Amino acid sequence: MDDFVYAEVDPAELAEYREQVQTWMGENMPRRDRDNPWHPTRDDDEQSSRNRELQRRLFDGGYAAVCYPLKYGGQSLTIAHQRIIDEVSMGFDMPLLFSVPTLSICGPTILEYGTEQQKQRYIPAWIRGDELWVQFMSEPSGGSDMAGALTRADRDGDAFVINGSKIWSTFAQRSDYALMLARTNWEVPKHRGLTMFIVPIRHQGIEIHPIKMVDGTDEFCQEYFNDVIIPAGNVVGEVDDGWSVASRLLFHERAAVGNASPYTQGRHRGRSASGLADLVAAARRRSADEQGRLRQQIGRVVAMRQLEPLLSARVVRGIEEGRLAAPAGSLVRLFHGLAQMERQTAAFEIRGDSALVWKPGDTSGGYGVEYVQRQQACIGGGTTEMARNIISERILGMPRESAADRDLPFNQVPRRG
Repeated sequence: MDDFVYAEVDPAELAEYREQVQTWMGENMPRRDRDNPWHPTRDDDEQSSRNRELQRRLFDGGYAAVCYPLKYGGQSLTIAHQRIIDEVSMGFDMPLLFSVPTLSICGPTILEYGTEQQKQRYIPAWIRGDELWVQFMSEPSGGSDMAGALTRADRDGDAFVINGSKIWSTFAQRSDYALMLARTNWEVPKHRGLTMFIVPIRHQGIEIHPIKMVDGTDEFCQEYFNDVIIPAGNVVGEVDDGWSVASRLLFHERAAVGNASPYTQGRHRGRSASGLADLVAAARRRSADEQGRLRQQIGRVVAMRQLEPLLSARVVRGIEEGRLAAPAGSLVRLFHGLAQMERQTAAFEIRGDSALVWKPGDTSGGYGVEYVQRQQACIGGGTTEMARNIISERILGMPRESAADRDLPFNQVPRRG
């Protein structure tokens, strides 16, 4: 990762940059409509087109993916500059589809492991808003065992033939390319027989099936691969060393989910956009007997909101300076999931009946929908249970969980069926 991303910056320079961003945003980016109901109003194609248009506006103005190297279309600026953009843009409509996973997960993985040809071809296209990316990592039979991938990529001359299935791929139906982990060697232990590929999604042999969510949206998808031919030039890293690439991808994913990545742009906002002030007002309307308990809940939400950016900054700087190992990113991911659960649970309880039944156009419905989806914050980007395992084993040095298949050739590992 480039040193300039975390370099110290003169406060006067940052103040001037903030003024520039505020002026440019006010003149070029559409303001967020606070009166829109919480439920999404655009279909997939319209959302995708809108995000591509907004990403192009940022690029033309010099405010897209500013921590990316200048030679690939970024600005070679620091995370402090990106945080200014995040803060200023809260009142504006931003191309958040590009933020995660395209720019903050797939992007830095290509920066670290891609060939120069791959970097020159793909990174500028993301930053300009031409192409959205997704991850093809999890599988229906794998659960949290990503290294146990059964999707296979068989070598055929200068190409690989891919067969299998992936699942829980975010916005695959809107995306153009994917980073996909597939098995290329069955005669070695599972971690040593994987390869990472760049896969064009609109490709012969690929079927995409959206998965309906509890709130009626279809954020996730399952994909099926039937004799999909991918050229060997689309390998990222080395053949059979895909786990090294995947490990770094997971590091960037934890950083992005935990708000510790320098490559995100803009901040995701919950559907209950009214925020803390709205909850305080709602709590004051409750009975005196209830207010003491609700005050404690709001206090915990406020405390966690204050702590999260401080923790992120400490972990990011610690990893950059070598005081913390890369797995420390799991600290941020764990805290983020728990903080989101705390906020969504408190918001639902404080809003009471209005979070269960609401009138058309009433934003209070978002609190109810977020409550139903509250566990998503502890699942997406790697579960909080996995984060606890990583923290215990790789940071605290506790004994690793036993795994009977760790050193077995993968074709000798017993599997159901």
